[in-house]
Amino acid sequence: MGRVDPAVAAARSAARAALAGLPEGALVLVACSGGADSLALAATLAVEAGRVGKSVRSPGYAVRAGAVVVDHGLQPGSERVAARAADQCRELGLDPVEVRRVHPAGRPASGSDGPEGEARRARYAALEEVAVATGATLVLLGHTLDDQAEQVLLGLARGSGARSLAGMPRERGVFRRPFLGLRRTQTEAVCAALGLDWWTDPTNLLPDDVPLAPGAPVVPAASAALAGIPLRTRVRRLALPVLEEVLGPGVAEALARTADGLSADADALDALAHDLMQRARVPAGEDAAGAQALDVATLADAPAALRRRALRLAAAEAGVTTSSRHVDALDALVVSWRGQGPAHLPGDARAWRAYGRLLLRPAPPPGTTGSVGEPGHQGTTQE
Repeated sequence: MGRVDPAVAAARSAARAALAGLPEGALVLVACSGGADSLALAATLAVEAGRVGKSVRSPGYAVRAGAVVVDHGLQPGSERVAARAADQCRELGLDPVEVRRVHPAGRPASGSDGPEGEARRARYAALEEVAVATGATLVLLGHTLDDQAEQVLLGLARGSGARSLAGMPRERGVFRRPFLGLRRTQTEAVCAALGLDWWTDPTNLLPDDVPLAPGAPVVPAASAALAGIPLRTRVRRLALPVLEEVLGPGVAEALARTADGLSADADALDALAHDLMQRARVPAGEDAAGAQALDVATLADAPAALRRRALRLAAAEAGVTTSSRHVDALDALVVSWRGQGPAHLPGDARAWRAYGRLLLRPAPPPGTTGSVGEPGHQGTTQE
C-alpha cells in the first residue's frame, strides 16, 4: 500500500470523526464553494462516507454524501464558479449536488457586521433549506483553524465578549466543522495531492496597489486602497502575518486554542443566561405591542455577567446583533435608569423602560417608519 499524503490523512481523520455514529444510509452534505477548504472536504467526504465505523474488527458501512453550492451572485461570473464547483463534486461521486443562488436582503443589516453578515445569513439559510428538503442529517462546513483564528481576532477587536472569543462552534444544529484543527495550507495540500483545481475568491486577496513594505504594518497611503477590502481579508493578509512576525510563530494556533478553551465556558454561561431570560419574561402589554418584555427586578438581581448575557440573548431573539456598546446601553436601562430615553440598537431596533419592564422592539419592517408603542421615544419616560 502506497504512503498516504500526511495532509490527506489528517483530513480523512477529521472527516471520519465527524461521521462517527451516523446511521447507515444517512445523507451528509458538504457546503462547497470550489475553494481549497471546501473542495478538500468534499473529496474527503467522498471517501470516508463509504467506510463509516471501519476498523480492524469492522468493515464499516456507508452513508450517502452530497453537496450544496451557494452562489451569492455578487461577482461577475459567479454562476460559472458555482457550476464548476458542482461539476467537481459530481466528479468526486457526490449525489445529490444542489446549486442555490441567493440574494442577501436589500436592507441594512440589523447587526453590526454589514453586507458580509447579510451574505452569511443568506448562505446559512440556503444550506438549512437544502438540508430540510433532502432530509440530510448533517451539513459539513470547510472552516479551518486559520478561519477560527481570524474569527477570534475579529471578536477581540470588536470587544464582543467571551462568546465571540469562543469562535465558531465545531457543532451547532445540523452543521459540523471537521477541519477546525487543520491549517489552510493543509487543505491546499489535500487538493494538490488529489489533483484538484481550486478556485480562489478574489475578495480574499489584496489589490496590487496596496503599498506595503515586507513585514511592515499598513502605511497611511494604503488606506484608500484598503477601503473596499473585506475586514476578514485584511485580518488574514495583514494583521495575522504581522502578529506572527512580532510574537513569533504559533499565533493562529494559540488563538484557536483560546476559542476551544472558552467554548465550553460560554455554552454553560449561555444556558444560565437563557434560564434568566425565561424567568424574566413578562407580558408586554397593549402599550408595547410587538415588543418583548423582561422584568427589570429579576434582571437586576442577577450577577452582571449573566444579566448582560441575557440581554444579548434577548436582543438576538429580536433579530439584533449587538456589540458591547449596545449591551452597555441595555444594561443601563436595568441598573442605571434615571429616566433616560430609549436605547438605539442596530437596524433601528429600540429598547426602553416602562413600569418596571425592559421592552425591546425589533427593527421595523422595510419601508415603515416610527417607533410604535415606545413611550420613551415620545419623550415621556414612565416607571
